[in-house]
Amino acid sequence: MRTRQILCPTDFSETASHALRYAIEMANFYKVGFRLLHVIEQPYGDENFQILAITPQELAESMEASAAERMHEILDELHSDLKIETVLRHGSAAKEILAEAKDADVGMIVLASHGRTGLSHFLHANVAEEVANKAECPVLVVK
Repeated sequence: MRTRQILCPTDFSETASHALRYAIEMANFYKVGFRLLHVIEQPYGDENFQILAITPQELAESMEASAAERMHEILDELHSDLKIETVLRHGSAAKEILAEAKDADVGMIVLASHGRTGLSHFLHANVAEEVANKAECPVLVVK
């Protein structure tokens, strides 16, 4: 961990920006590189396309351009001397976070928990829980 990068997935939420502050603090403490990851999930079903005048490919490209723009905004706000790499991946959030952690051989994953409980927790996939249970490196889940 002390010599390998920290991976911080973001969905651009307030909770994710809170986790990002922890990740930056840890990267500064250990003097390691930093990877900021956003996973673009493909919309499912025809109802997501309705009567759009664009193709699914154009929709995916638009989503990627928007995510890249948000990533650059985050980097501009950080004003950090850290070596920061931005990564965009497509697919299921938990699977892609785990794949990126393995592919990049990161030393730690720092991610946000959205704190769902009860029925909401049961009905929605909990990305943080899946990553924490399946990751091969330490995981810090921030509320």
